[in-house]
Amino acid sequence: MTVPLQVYLEEADFKQLEDWSRRRGWTKSQAVRAAIRALTRETSKDPLIELSGMIDGLPPDLAENFDRYLDETFLVRERSPRYGRRGRGAGTHSRR
Repeated sequence: MTVPLQVYLEEADFKQLEDWSRRRGWTKSQAVRAAIRALTRETSKDPLIELSGMIDGLPPDLAENFDRYLDETFLVRERSPRYGRRGRGAGTHSRR
């Protein structure tokens, strides 16, 4: 069952809501419901779960393709440094 709610917004806030929801293909009502759920959900003991939903602009299929996006993020990485192998006695002195 849905219950109607009337909310008065400042013009700038309304414009931001309108722009935000349009970019995502949502209705303003969907955006407001998502915001209410985010603000009123029970908190978790896990700080990472607490951050969920706070990062804007993530791909809509992130949950399904997380591994692929993670791999793409780390495609450019440094190679492990190649440390020279020292031969026996090279650079070290053995005590007798």
